[in-house]
Amino acid sequence: MADPTPLPLAFTDTGAGRPLLILHGLFGSKRNWGAIAKVLSAHRRVLSLDLRNHGESPWDPVMTYPALAADVAHFIHAHGLGCPDVIGHSMGGKTAMTLALAHPELVRALCVVDIAPAPSPGTFIHYVEALRAMDLSHIVSRKDADALLAAAEKNPGIRAFLLQNLESGSGGYAWRVNLEALSAAMENLLDFAAPSPGRSYKGPTLFLAGGASNYIGPHHHGEIERLFPAARVEVLPGVGHWAHAEAPNLFLKHVTDFLGG
Repeated sequence: MADPTPLPLAFTDTGAGRPLLILHGLFGSKRNWGAIAKVLSAHRRVLSLDLRNHGESPWDPVMTYPALAADVAHFIHAHGLGCPDVIGHSMGGKTAMTLALAHPELVRALCVVDIAPAPSPGTFIHYVEALRAMDLSHIVSRKDADALLAAAEKNPGIRAFLLQNLESGSGGYAWRVNLEALSAAMENLLDFAAPSPGRSYKGPTLFLAGGASNYIGPHHHGEIERLFPAARVEVLPGVGHWAHAEAPNLFLKHVTDFLGG
């Protein structure tokens, strides 16, 4: 099947050297990776992308991993990046895996952060519904937005993360994330379609699993080895799903050791 029509992705571009792409997770954006990108850009050219329906990138009703991966493949070709290294977290990790399996010639090395090539546990649909239920016409400050969201989410850290998708403009507040598309696509985003029989990515691959997360477990190792025969799995003790935010120094050590500085 041909790749879907790609969208041009918004991005930040820092540093110089061998290119490295960073793909964020659901509800994330390139801005969430600014501190990590700054450190890595000391020795690399780091391009942090906003995936479709997120951040400053275009919106589209199609929200599938083949479409997300096609956007990234188009980005690599359009910017003459050759064969970059790719880091992907959560939804971005599944996008990166889909890209590597479909176009192995476009990925030199792959780092997948706390997500497996398998259906993911739980669902984020309640976050989508909570954000869609907020009446933005009554919001005059982020404090107002946080108070509204507190009824659905008690954790202030999660609320702060979700509300990074709220932007203020001349017409008031609006979402930087396409909630309609995410709602319609949630079942597909939680899943992971197996590639064609015999297809695998044989390049160097690192799976970083949060020790306090359940997104990668021993029961996933067989599928990881089948699809990514050169992969190794490393566990970050006591770290949850957002490893790059919870333990940035530990995360960076594992990534730089893997990618070579």
